Amino acid sequence: MWRVLSPSTILIVKPNIFVVEDDPDISRLVRHHLEAGGFAVRLYSTGSGVLAEAEHHRPALFVLDIMVPGKDGLELCRQIRETQSLAMVPVIFLTARSSEADRVLGLELGADDYVAKPFSPRELVARVKAVLRRFERPLSPSPVQVGEIEIDPGAMTLTVRRNLVTTTATEFRLLDYFARHVGRVFTRDQLLDAVWRDTSYVTPRSVDVYVRRIREKIERDPENPRYLKTVRGAGYRFEVPK
Repeated sequence: MWRVLSPSTILIVKPNIFVVEDDPDISRLVRHHLEAGGFAVRLYSTGSGVLAEAEHHRPALFVLDIMVPGKDGLELCRQIRETQSLAMVPVIFLTARSSEADRVLGLELGADDYVAKPFSPRELVARVKAVLRRFERPLSPSPVQVGEIEIDPGAMTLTVRRNLVTTTATEFRLLDYFARHVGRVFTRDQLLDAVWRDTSYVTPRSVDVYVRRIREKIERDPENPRYLKTVRGAGYRFEVPK
């Protein structure tokens, strides 16, 4: 039976979350709480096939377990970040691998957050919402060019030395913020407040990881940066190379 919608009918489209988790009990728990939090959820017990489906039905966010059969979460995250149509989609790792080294590795691969097992389902939902809120605030519509770098917020594109460079949404927002405040020194806490917005679950170490990733994409020699400089004892400053 067909239903004709009146012009006043409002269709609410729930953000779709792709969850890759091989433990069925954890999968059901995560789906229950995410759906109660207002999300639609697709579950996958392996990493195989997730990328292809995501390209056809782009999710709002990925929740990835690292240790899953087939393509593990780390490799899946790496491929998401290398796929232009998905590179901007946020990724949260949900995993029992909770050491500082594992957390840094996850961020270096492009994850936006890292939740360790055992976890609170309510906290997971809160962190999903926090990551999504990070990208709700609109960027300045005008492009900005600094030296060999051109940032176009309207198209969400970064061009370095005339080459299109793929970034995550967090990298893009952080670089855009730096480029619009050339010459200013920012502490890690100031950058967290400006770019991450909800800092309840983010540490200053995250800023260091993202700065390193940005340098790898914009600098000719990331070990000797010309644009994104470290100010010892203070934080970071974005400069126009002489």
